[in-house]
Amino acid sequence: MTKSRTTKKENISVASEIDRVEERKLHCKNNLERAEFRQRKEQLSDNERLALEDEMTLMNIRIEKYEKELQVLRGENRKNMMLSVALLAISALFYYTFIY
Repeated sequence: MTKSRTTKKENISVASEIDRVEERKLHCKNNLERAEFRQRKEQLSDNERLALEDEMTLMNIRIEKYEKELQVLRGENRKNMMLSVALLAISALFYYTFIY
């Protein structure tokens, strides 16, 4: 099961993975904003307030995790772009050297 899961993940492009993580991060931010609004506007018991604060802490941790993952993915995307530009430059050099 692990092998098929990693194979499936390898087939996903970096750009689509970035989009997926950004959507998850946005969803967490929206949930965090709703929780903060609820905390400010509603009268909550101590247990409800503590549960809400724990939920908000978990959402902040998830958002930080997604930000780190995005940073790694963007770095990988940057490397892929530079490799593409280098291959294009080498191809153009060979074209103008041997064909033109």
